[in-house]
Amino acid sequence: MDDKTRTELEAAAFRRLVEHLRGRPEVQNLDLMNLAGFCRNCLAKWYAAAAQDKGLAVDYEAAREIVYGMPYAQWKEKFQLPVNPQ
Repeated sequence: MDDKTRTELEAAAFRRLVEHLRGRPEVQNLDLMNLAGFCRNCLAKWYAAAAQDKGLAVDYEAAREIVYGMPYAQWKEKFQLPVNPQ
């Protein structure tokens, strides 16, 4: 497989993952971290870092909006459950 095709497939997989997570807002980031070792915020950090590596100005908040599909504060207000101390 050539590099261009590999990159296109990886990009498609990323878009599908983001779409899937947007459709499952009931899955909390804490649950993702506990089960998978990463969350939506991790994806946003990786996205921002990849942009920076390419010399592009995509900061963390802009990357979070890309991953969440809306400003993070709005997503948090709409979907994030209160922390349940145990």
